[in-house]
Amino acid sequence: QVQLVESGGGLVQAGGSLRVSCAASGLPFSSSAMGWFRQAPGKEREFVATINWSGDITYYADFVKGRFTISRDNAKNTVYLQMNSLKPEDTAVYYCAGSKLDRGFTIRMKTYEYAYWGQGTQVTVSS
Repeated sequence: QVQLVESGGGLVQAGGSLRVSCAASGLPFSSSAMGWFRQAPGKEREFVATINWSGDITYYADFVKGRFTISRDNAKNTVYLQMNSLKPEDTAVYYCAGSKLDRGFTIRMKTYEYAYWGQGTQVTVSS
């Protein structure tokens, strides 16, 4: 059974930093693309960042470029999202997502491109 468990969310002041983590089990993690998405109340889930199986390729939504960094540790089956210079508009539930076996170089930005999802972790940025 595939499990993706996010952690590290919380409340932070604007301008602050937070790192969220996603521990994966039951999927071929080191051969899977991983992504982070977020969903604010009343809005659709949106793409934040993605990283390919080896960690060589990353891609970010324009609104987080230069502020967020996605990384992975295949030895620990964990993907991270380091969030700096946080803004109130970054407030959302952050979801980790994993693809099926994929040792390619495709940048995956759509929800349907991911087969597995975590339950989400709340990130709240106060002004």
